[in-house]
Amino acid sequence: MSAALTVDVRDEIALVTLDVPGATVNTFTRPVRDEVVALLDRLDRDQGIRAAVLLSGKADGWIAGADVEELVELPGAAEAERLSRMGQELMDRVEKMRTPIVAAIHGACLGGGLELALACAYRIATESPKTVLALPEVQLGLIPGAGGTHRLPRLVGLRAALDMILTGKNVRARKALQTGLVDEMVHPAILRDIAVRRARELVEAGGRDRLRQPRPGARARGGSTQRLLLDHNALGRAVVFRQAREQTLARTHGHYPAPLAAIDAIRTGYLQGRTRGLEAEARLFGIAAASDVAKQLIFLFFATNALKKDPGVEPPGPPPLPVSKIGILGTGFMGAGIAAIAAQRGVSVRFKDTDHTRVLKGLAAVRDVLQDRLASRQITRAEFDDQMLLVSGTVDYTGFASVQLVIEAVFEDLEVKRSVLAAVEPLLPPDAIVASNTSTIPIARIATASSRPERVLGMHFFSPVHKMPLLEVIVTPETDPQVVTTVVAFGKRLGKTVIIVRDSPGFYANRVLAPYINEAAKMLDEGAAVDAIDRALVAFGFPVGPITLVDEVGIDVAGKSGEIIADAYGARMAPAASLQRVVAAGRYGRKGRKGFYLYDQAGKKQGVDPTIYGLLSAGAQRSLMSDAEIQRRAVLAMINEAARCLEEGVLRSPQDGDVGAVFGIAFPPFRGGPFRYIDTLGAEAVVQQLEELNDRFPPRFEPANLLLDMSRKRERFYPDSP
Repeated sequence: MSAALTVDVRDEIALVTLDVPGATVNTFTRPVRDEVVALLDRLDRDQGIRAAVLLSGKADGWIAGADVEELVELPGAAEAERLSRMGQELMDRVEKMRTPIVAAIHGACLGGGLELALACAYRIATESPKTVLALPEVQLGLIPGAGGTHRLPRLVGLRAALDMILTGKNVRARKALQTGLVDEMVHPAILRDIAVRRARELVEAGGRDRLRQPRPGARARGGSTQRLLLDHNALGRAVVFRQAREQTLARTHGHYPAPLAAIDAIRTGYLQGRTRGLEAEARLFGIAAASDVAKQLIFLFFATNALKKDPGVEPPGPPPLPVSKIGILGTGFMGAGIAAIAAQRGVSVRFKDTDHTRVLKGLAAVRDVLQDRLASRQITRAEFDDQMLLVSGTVDYTGFASVQLVIEAVFEDLEVKRSVLAAVEPLLPPDAIVASNTSTIPIARIATASSRPERVLGMHFFSPVHKMPLLEVIVTPETDPQVVTTVVAFGKRLGKTVIIVRDSPGFYANRVLAPYINEAAKMLDEGAAVDAIDRALVAFGFPVGPITLVDEVGIDVAGKSGEIIADAYGARMAPAASLQRVVAAGRYGRKGRKGFYLYDQAGKKQGVDPTIYGLLSAGAQRSLMSDAEIQRRAVLAMINEAARCLEEGVLRSPQDGDVGAVFGIAFPPFRGGPFRYIDTLGAEAVVQQLEELNDRFPPRFEPANLLLDMSRKRERFYPDSP
C-alpha cells in the first residue's frame, strides 16, 4: 500500500502532504497514525529539519477526523478509552515537538483533524467556502477524544468552545480568525507560500513561541474583558457551566449523553488541571463510544454515506443525464424553496405561475433564502448576485423549450396537477423529465395526463426545502431507469439525502406520519389535552409534538392529505373526528395565527387556544392519559405502518426507511429509526403491544404480517442492532 504522507524538505522546512490513497477524504486510520508517529520520529532526530508545514493532498478537504469504522469495531468502553489516550499522547507530542508544525488548512478540518491543528504551533486557513473547522463528535454520540476538550477552551475561550463542542457546528475561516481558532486567513493560491514563511518565522522566534504580531482581522491575544471575567475566575466559570448544562438538557431532554459528558470533561480540566481533565476526556469518550446512542447515530452516519453512493437503480444502471436548467411550475413556498437550492448549485431556474404577482413573490422568496446565506457569510455578495441571476420567471411557458427537468409544485389536487402536466409536456424537449412534488397523490395517477409516462416520477421535497435534508424519489413500474439515475444524481447535487420509494398513496414518509398524527387526534377525541400529547412525544424524542406539527404544516393541508390517505387505506387510517371538526372550522394553524395553539403577529406559539376544546368531540371533558400510553399508541402506529411499507415493497430496505424517517419526519435519531427501534424493543414485544391495542381499537393496530412473521422466527432487521 502506498504511503499517505509524503515529505519534501526545502531549506530546513519539511513540506508534509497528507493524501490517503484511494480515499475521498483524509482520516486518521491506524496506518495513517503509524505514519504520523514515524514522521514525528524523523522530525525529532533529523537536525536538518527545523520546522514543518502540514498540507492536504485532497482538493476540498484537510483532515476529516478519526476513522469511524475503527470505532465501530471496538468491543467496549475500555478499548475506546485506550484509543482516546493514544490520540491524546500523539497530540501532546505534536505540541511539544522540537520542530514547530504549521497547519496549512484548506477544506474541511473536522474532529481529530481540528484536534491536530490545535496542537500545531500555528494555524493558517484559506478564505474559501470549502474551509470549515468543527468538532462534530456529538453528532455521532461522542465527545472530542484527542485533547480537544482541553485545548479548544484555552484557545478561543470557554463559551465559544462549549458552543462548538456541544453543537458540532461548522466555523468558517473568517469567524475562526476572529475568535483566535486560527492565526491567519489567506487566499488558497498562496496558502503554501505563506505557511512556509510562517514556519521560518517560528524558527527565528525560537521554535515554540507564537508569532508576536497578530494578523489583520485576528482577535487580540488574551481575549475580551468578558472572557477574562468568565474564564479566569471560578465563579464566572461556574455560571457558564451551569448555563451550558441547563441549555443542553432543555435542547436534548437528556436523550443525548455526549454533550453533558463533554461539559464534565471540560469542567474537570478547569477544576483539577490538565492531567485530570484529559483523563476524564478519555474515560468519558470510552463510555460514549460504547453507548447505544452512539451506535444508533453512527449507524445513521454510515447509512447516509451509503445512500450518497446509491445511483437509485440496481447496477449496472444507465448513467445520469446532465441537468443544467430546470423549470418549476408554481412559485409558492415549496417551488421557491426548490429554486433557491438549485440556484445555489449553479442551476438555471425558470419559474412559471399564473400571474406576475405570484412570480414576483416567488422571486422574493428565493431572494430571502439567499439573503440569509449572505448575512451569515456563507456566500459572498458576488455569489449572491450570480445566484439570483440564475432565477427568472414567466406567466407563460417561454424558456421551457430548453429545460432538462420540470418540477411541478402546484396545489395538491390531482386534476390541477394533470392539467399543468398536459400543458407543459408538448413544449419540452423529447428527453425532458417531469417530476411532481406531490406529497401524497400517486404518481401513476398524475402520469395518466402524459404521453411519456416513463419520463414522469415524483420528487417529494420536505418543508422548508432549504433546511430539510430528505428527498423521496418516487418511481412507478413505467419509470425509465435513466430517468431515475438522472433525478437521483440531481437530488444529490442539491445536497439532499435521496431514498427511492415505490409509487403508492402517501409514499413512505407521509404515509407513516399519517397514523401517528391520526392517533394523536384520536386521543384528543378521548379527552386528552393538546399540550399533554405534544409534551409526551417531545419527551419520546421528537423535536415537536404531533399537534404542533399539524399547526406548523397547516391544518387544511393535513386534512387534505389525511383524506387521500384514508381513501387509500381504509378504516385503519380513518381520520379522527377532532381533526375533521377543526378543519371544518376553518382554522389553518400558525399561518393563520390560530389553530390548536394561538400565535402572535410574528408567528410565535403562545399556548393552547382554550376555545379549541369546544370544537373537539370530547368537548370540555378532559381525561388524564399517561405519557407512556400516549407514546405507545402514537409511536406503535407509526412503526407498524413502516413495517407495512417494507412488506409491500414501498421501501427497498430497512435502512432506507430509517434514514427516511429520521431525515424526513424527524423520528428521534438516537433511536436509529423505526426499524432500529423495532429491533431495540424486539419484534415479539412490538407484536404483543400491537395486539393488545388492536383489541381496544380495531383495526388501527392490526400488526403487519412482516412483524408477525419476524416475531414467530425471532428475527431482527439488523443483526448488529443494540
